[in-house]
Amino acid sequence: MKYNRSAVIMALLVAVFFVGTAHADDFSNTIEVFKKSPAVQPFFDNAYGYVVFPTIGKGGLGIGGAYGKGQVYQGGKVTGESKLMKVSIGLQAGGQAFSEMIFFEDKRVYDDFTSGEFEFDASASAVAITAGAQAKAGTEGTTAGASAGSETGKQAKASYSKGMAVFVHTKGGLMYEAAIGGQKFSFEAK
Repeated sequence: MKYNRSAVIMALLVAVFFVGTAHADDFSNTIEVFKKSPAVQPFFDNAYGYVVFPTIGKGGLGIGGAYGKGQVYQGGKVTGESKLMKVSIGLQAGGQAFSEMIFFEDKRVYDDFTSGEFEFDASASAVAITAGAQAKAGTEGTTAGASAGSETGKQAKASYSKGMAVFVHTKGGLMYEAAIGGQKFSFEAK
């Protein structure tokens, strides 16, 4: 399938518009937001490492894109930087900003992510930590729906899948998407 180069560039520019520049405080503040969720707290205690993306911008109209910059942690220390990129084609319209954290269960999964290029497969899914939302991210696209969240005390039980646990926190925007695409990550050691 061929992508229209200018449409892809435009979609990525829309996504970058939502992201802005990440500061050190953004990472600390985002981690604190996730630590407040009862569903996420256990992962801070038992994960081998994690990556945090304070803001991921996503936008599109037919052709979409998402972009975010993150930091990778192991043993509580920053080990590198990661970039998330996504291009999707399909029924989609709007724009959205959200935070994302990915926890690595063990060294094998951490090493796989930090090897340089990593992509979620179709079965990858994310648990939303805000009330009234749920999300799924994978190569089949990203979907969202309504559910009871952490504020109601009925937070979904999260667990590792293929050695990873993924959580999202919606910051704003509105987007409808039923698209084909996947989140791809790069890693650069510090």
